Amino acid sequence: MPPPPAAPLTVGVLREQSREERRVALTPDGAARLVATGVRVVVEQGAGQAAWFSDEEYAAAGAQVAPCAALLDASDVVVCLHPPAVLHALRPRHVLVGLLQPLLDPRLMQRLADAGVTALSFDTLPRTVSRAQSMDALTSQASVAGYKAALVAADTYGGFFPMLTTAAGTTRPARVLVLGAGVAGLQAIATCRRLGAVVTAFDVRDSAQSDIRSLGGTVLDVGVTVVSEGGYARQLTEQEQAELTAAVADSVSGFDVVITTAQVPGRPPPLLVPAEALARMAPGSVVVDGTAGDLGGNVEGSKAGTTYVTDGGVTLVGAGALAAQVPRAASTAYARNVVALVGYLAPDGALAVDLDDEVQAGLVITHAGRVVHPAVAALLEDSA
Repeated sequence: MPPPPAAPLTVGVLREQSREERRVALTPDGAARLVATGVRVVVEQGAGQAAWFSDEEYAAAGAQVAPCAALLDASDVVVCLHPPAVLHALRPRHVLVGLLQPLLDPRLMQRLADAGVTALSFDTLPRTVSRAQSMDALTSQASVAGYKAALVAADTYGGFFPMLTTAAGTTRPARVLVLGAGVAGLQAIATCRRLGAVVTAFDVRDSAQSDIRSLGGTVLDVGVTVVSEGGYARQLTEQEQAELTAAVADSVSGFDVVITTAQVPGRPPPLLVPAEALARMAPGSVVVDGTAGDLGGNVEGSKAGTTYVTDGGVTLVGAGALAAQVPRAASTAYARNVVALVGYLAPDGALAVDLDDEVQAGLVITHAGRVVHPAVAALLEDSA
């Protein structure tokens, strides 16, 4: 007798638990794409509700909607955005995929390894490898965040972004400074330009200067640049950081709006706008810190989810979780990254982990009971 057909690969989609998180790891469209390739999809009840994707839409796309326990029972691959609350329920057969921030929480990765779970994190995807671009969730989410940062800034600012000419006279356009010209910063530049603002931008990476100019922005030259490494700026020396902070602080007072987006993986965001720089800005100015989070932000005193006005009349927006504020677009982009990754890992329907593959070597954090990602393993060794 011929052997029974292999069970289809099953992808489970968890509901995010954070109140601020409105995204979902797989949309109904993404589910339909996976189902069309023979993959079974199980979605936790209400997983897409905050992004306005109903359980009925998932069912119509060919997915099964189930409680969390049944989902974990059935799934081979479990997809999420943030490390889920059900880590204790994961088993050695599970492959967990998400934005797990392994460099910031290596001990959590050790827990997953101890449980035998294979964990893959989009945070460590080798972004300079061309075949990995369709899986680049950091880029897709940063693009949404940069767009939203520009809209938050425009909504908060008490003047017009574009130049307006009326019978009563002409209003000059807003002067916007964007600090950081990675994906989020470039999207913020482009969006502010579309809104009619005059945009200046700065990035410490020498390679970013041409990107700023290509979008119609003016480069802010503060005399400090470094060669980028793997698409990111290397860590600055204390002297370089001090020079950079001082130079930027001298510049921000000439702008109506400042948007900050500068981040370095696995480390706190660099301080670019100290309190004394805020004090020099004119009343009515707006600063949007797109990096505000648990590890701080680019702006001194900013806190995620908090907006306050300084004694000098400057509005500081700690704009944490910007992508989550555009949940449909952000979820759709993330879902495409998930679909691309599943297709990469299981091109013939069978999941295969290959640590000799350049892309997987960057993505896979834990496998076969060990922390296999070198950078995460080094952090654990240093903290032992």
